[in-house]
Amino acid sequence: MLKTEKVLHLKSSRGRKVRVVREHYVRERVPCCSALCQAGCANEDKVLPGDVTHYVVPDVAVVRDFLEVLEFRELRGIVFTQTACQAIQHSRGRRQYNRLRSLLKEPLHECVLFCNEFQQHTYCPRERDEPQEKWQTRCVYRAAVWYHEHLAGLMPVVMITEDPDAVAEYSSLSTGVYVISPQEYLQSFWPDVQAAQELYSSIAQALQERESEGQPREYPEHLPAEILEPGIKAGRYIQVSNGHCPSAPLEADCRERAAPSCENTVSTDILVWGMKHRNRAIHGDVVAVELLPCVDWRGRVTALTETEGDERTGEELQSPAIPTARVVGILQRTWRDYVVTFPPWEEVQSQSRNSQRILVTPWDRRIPKIHISTQRAEALQDHRVIVRLDSWESTSLYPNGHCVRVLGKAGELETEIQTILTENGIQVPPFSEAQLREMPVNSKENPWRVDPGQEVVRRDLRASHLVFSIDPQGCEDVDDALSVRMLPGGARLELGVHIADVTHFVRAGSLTDLEARSRATTYYLADRRYDMLPAVLSADLCSLLGGVDRYAMSVIWELDACSLAVRSVWFGRTLMRSSYQLCYEVAQSLLNEEPAEVPELSPLAEEDRRERLGELKQALAELTRVARHLRTQRDQGGALELEGLEVRAQLDADKNITALVPRVPLEIHETVAECMIYANHWVARKIQESFPQQALLRRHPPPRQEHFGPLTDSAKARGFHIDTRSNKALADSLDRAVDLHDPLVNRLLRVMATQAMSNALYFSTGSCPQEQYYHYGLALDRYTHFTSPIRRYADMVVHRLLMSAIESEGAAEPVETPANNKGLEETARHINGKNRAAQHAQKQSTELFQCLYFKDKDPLTDPRCVAEAVVYAIRANGLLVFIPRYGVKGAVYLRNRENQVVDVTGDGSCQWRPGSLQRFPDRICCVTVGGATHTFRLFDHITVRISVQVSRCHAGNLHLDVVSNRALEAPGPDRRPTGKSGTELVQEVVRWAEEASQQAEEHGTVSRFSKEEREYQQSKKPNLYCLLQEIRELALLDESNCQGPSLPSS
Repeated sequence: MLKTEKVLHLKSSRGRKVRVVREHYVRERVPCCSALCQAGCANEDKVLPGDVTHYVVPDVAVVRDFLEVLEFRELRGIVFTQTACQAIQHSRGRRQYNRLRSLLKEPLHECVLFCNEFQQHTYCPRERDEPQEKWQTRCVYRAAVWYHEHLAGLMPVVMITEDPDAVAEYSSLSTGVYVISPQEYLQSFWPDVQAAQELYSSIAQALQERESEGQPREYPEHLPAEILEPGIKAGRYIQVSNGHCPSAPLEADCRERAAPSCENTVSTDILVWGMKHRNRAIHGDVVAVELLPCVDWRGRVTALTETEGDERTGEELQSPAIPTARVVGILQRTWRDYVVTFPPWEEVQSQSRNSQRILVTPWDRRIPKIHISTQRAEALQDHRVIVRLDSWESTSLYPNGHCVRVLGKAGELETEIQTILTENGIQVPPFSEAQLREMPVNSKENPWRVDPGQEVVRRDLRASHLVFSIDPQGCEDVDDALSVRMLPGGARLELGVHIADVTHFVRAGSLTDLEARSRATTYYLADRRYDMLPAVLSADLCSLLGGVDRYAMSVIWELDACSLAVRSVWFGRTLMRSSYQLCYEVAQSLLNEEPAEVPELSPLAEEDRRERLGELKQALAELTRVARHLRTQRDQGGALELEGLEVRAQLDADKNITALVPRVPLEIHETVAECMIYANHWVARKIQESFPQQALLRRHPPPRQEHFGPLTDSAKARGFHIDTRSNKALADSLDRAVDLHDPLVNRLLRVMATQAMSNALYFSTGSCPQEQYYHYGLALDRYTHFTSPIRRYADMVVHRLLMSAIESEGAAEPVETPANNKGLEETARHINGKNRAAQHAQKQSTELFQCLYFKDKDPLTDPRCVAEAVVYAIRANGLLVFIPRYGVKGAVYLRNRENQVVDVTGDGSCQWRPGSLQRFPDRICCVTVGGATHTFRLFDHITVRISVQVSRCHAGNLHLDVVSNRALEAPGPDRRPTGKSGTELVQEVVRWAEEASQQAEEHGTVSRFSKEEREYQQSKKPNLYCLLQEIRELALLDESNCQGPSLPSS
């Protein structure tokens, strides 16, 4: 090892130039990372293959400007030099540098990092007065020559550079080392990779056509870092995360960024209004802002906005003023891939004379239009295209970008699905052959069998336990099963939760594990799903299907048979066979003592069938009894019963949408959920106690009190008081806020409470104080995810932590933990981001299919386009309503663009007339020129017409027009045979139950109800819970859809 000196010219925090001399050590033995190495280098990580035709070494400028081209997997054998990587880190910032690091870590990309500045023969000191670019090119060329000589000439080496002087100087210096331009390289070596050539041309053209500095300045220049950093410390500037609201694109809602820990920061939102004050900041960027004088503060727009250009500045359309600021600097860019739509050819021709530089519109309304340089504008009109941003100069109104990939024609289903995935940063390529080679084999010729060695080390439940699963109809990835049995003596009850043992098949650090971590979750869209794991695991060997042997991770409790108090708990690996694979509807029917078809019992004789059916019913009854007890315990601690808007798109065989079906709640849903919550809680306790500083848990922070404003205001309008001081107070308030005449009031209040909640987050216990472990919604001190490893990577991490905790109990020496705190926190942040993306993608795909459902229907003639809606919020120019029949929320405008307002006639129908609106907290009044006034109040039931508002550039959305100020009336006979309301039916059922009880007492009949059934007022025959749920659903369905066979299936 030799010692030398390295001179660096840096800038101080005050902007002064500083000359720094550092010691620099070089050595001869530096890994070459090549399979053709003849010198015995210690190549431990990725190595370049020996079956390629050449190795390619890009110089600094190529890596800086054309990294996206080098990301193509078809380009093999790439050597990135240390010189290029360090230049990217200093010139392009952390985002580009992390992207390069991820590329080098990715096992599917055949590229390596060569530390040329630590190799004795490739280290090049910078000569006096030598330009940095020339020195960097010389370093890269020296590394290319060394590679060729080190491999004894077995592999030609190609250096690619954009510098024509370098091509002329170095191309003929060394035999076997070729120096050419990137364009020539792609055309000569990769002529079949047209996408790479097109991307290179697009980037090169964008770089050539950047805005010149001589043009007038449209925005103020950003302040440099040496001014921003002291200003933030002094309090003059505020560091915030920039976020735009889709419904109000001119507003940017910023919040002060917290330190990278779990400490909660209580801060006020800051408003940045308008393109000028936003100063080239894009949604998601981390920026520095300066507060405006108080007289310039403004409020958020409270009016409904239809389009991006719908600017409303009137004071009557704003909320009270909040702190308002302007962006003075960008601290971190978070640019990503954006989907844009090319305009029609006529519009392109009017934009530019040469029709090569055009303005495209992003699919995301929060993103400004983007300048694109392309020669394919005519061919790409009305197409969705992925673009990336290159720059946004102060002389340009809009940012500059380049095309990456064409998705397809706008409006086509596959194009729209790929748009949703791209916009949410979801990449789900097919599993590679290398990943599939890691999978076990299970075929007719070579069926998978239980390993005899596993039978020895696992607890065998196959002969001793009745295990069954309960999942949605048609579920393939069955990752959880349950068991419950009375232990000998009758004093104790055993409850078991059994989870697929995915980590037995997926080794930590394997290619499959890396891909699962990258995806982090299974992505469920309205018409498809993208699995986190290959199908041989997710739908077969890790799926706890009925009648087959499977490996499982189990949590088994021994409970007191009467009090259900926990006496002992066991964690470990098991071997199980599920006896029944039930769907929710069948399990609920069995629980209700109703006829149900259980396929596993069909082949049995009548006597055996009756006996086994009785065992299954008894197990379901015991399971439900335990679940009610667990729920009661959590309710006493403050657990919330929230309401989500879940709607399923029902598809036919051709994937055409036939109906929108809201989710029907069943008691068995809560039964299964309670058992899973219980298992997650106990596993969280176990791993946190074993690894206090590096356990992966899930916390739910308390919501910010200002987010409860819409909930409390709406409840107050109905005469209810909502106490939000704690989760227990909130839960009790929601339980009391029941309108006997309108069951939808409580449901909507719970929906508003759900919207006020903060997101639950994964975290490493070493990064948070213990008082912040609490899960607000579930009212548990510790919680994690353990029960779905097939579809959540977090559960796989928890499984490994649990096994380490189990192994450490009897070990003489400390067991190594699967991850340290820093690595686990990084994994947690990655999973949190992917989970948000999955939720957004699922929501957007559901909205897409809602539009597809109504798109081919005539709103004026089709009765399915007319539905009852409930008002749940008042805006300055309209209403926000909920449509129970379809589980849809939307806006209803009471004033149109001609300043006409809705006028209600004597029969309740509505029409547009000149007039004005008067808004109050709980109502809005439409006043026509003639003096007529009509009022729409919170929780009013009205009738709306549903149509689709098609957008060429953005996602379509549902448009709602008020048809009548009255609830929708069924055209035929009343859906309720008795003619009674839902409340009256409930009262009648209760009276019937009381009369039956009195008759039984008069005749001396001994009650067959158990203690728990009497406590919870839950009988088996008839099941009052089921009756009440049916009545509840009838109250939520549209009357015209409840006539015989037209009732949508659940």
